[in-house]
Amino acid sequence: MNHTIFGKTGLKVSRTGFGCIPIQRISYDESTALLRKAYSAGVTLYDTANGYTTSEDRIGTALSHVRDNIVLCTKSMAKTPEDLLANLDNSLKMMRTDYIDVFQFHNPSFVPRPGGDDGLYDALARAKTQGKILFIGITAHQRKIALEAVRSGLYDTLQYPFSYLSTDEELALIAECNRHNVGILAMKGLCGGILSNAKAAFAFLRQYDSVVPIWGMETMDQLEEFISYEKVPPRLDDALQRAIDTDRSRLLGSFCRACGYCLPCPANIPIPMAARIEFLLGRMLREQFLTDEWAENMRKIDDCTKCGRCIAKCPYELDVPELLKKHQEFFMAERNK
Repeated sequence: MNHTIFGKTGLKVSRTGFGCIPIQRISYDESTALLRKAYSAGVTLYDTANGYTTSEDRIGTALSHVRDNIVLCTKSMAKTPEDLLANLDNSLKMMRTDYIDVFQFHNPSFVPRPGGDDGLYDALARAKTQGKILFIGITAHQRKIALEAVRSGLYDTLQYPFSYLSTDEELALIAECNRHNVGILAMKGLCGGILSNAKAAFAFLRQYDSVVPIWGMETMDQLEEFISYEKVPPRLDDALQRAIDTDRSRLLGSFCRACGYCLPCPANIPIPMAARIEFLLGRMLREQFLTDEWAENMRKIDDCTKCGRCIAKCPYELDVPELLKKHQEFFMAERNK
């Protein structure tokens, strides 16, 4: 297993991280086996969040006996110091530990700072002096927020979407993090399921020595695929570059990253899936989506009132209603074939 130093934290971590959103979708026995297999293969960094339902509890169940050998990263979307510290205490309880290596602000709309009226940064600073957390990080979907946080000198780590669909401007954040010695967690390396070429995704991100991708895995096959890449790292050769170029020509631009910050939708439209359905039909089992249930979900798009909430909350400034209509038309055409 390859390792890197995680920015100014000084922590030595595996260059393959484990993103723990998917484990909430499988049984406890399955998640325990999966996490323990990852650990035995040398994966030492696990990223989760207080809001990922049972994810933290599953990590505690599976890995508390090796706590001092792993790096735990979690996060909170709390808007008040009281709720933030309550979330931290719950994370400690769920993961059966008395400290969190990296506690992150979860996609805030601003960069929390010491002395701010919100009191958020000061709350985590107090938790750090108490030994409850070792380092303070931040996650972001907006480049402006990410840049401000990195340049502030206040944050030890940044979590941001990086993939081979990232723009040059977005990838420039990596160099900025390196200049400020900020640890980098790359989320959505497969763009929330839009990308199916895991080998190309792995090879692309492996170019960046300081980047730790947190791959979302929920099956043994997925885990073993990434383990195999660690054993024999794929080289970004001409064939993989052609595959990347093909995906970029089709997908680059206005596509939904499935971050979910547009939800809830007043019309109950499942936006993160509905706004990507064309891509998902081409990369997953079509039978999984060409169903009566999904036809009903896609028909909900007709109930959109264009209230603007999703547009206002989208970190990527997408015209969500227009995107939904485009994917609805594709879905219905495919279903009627």
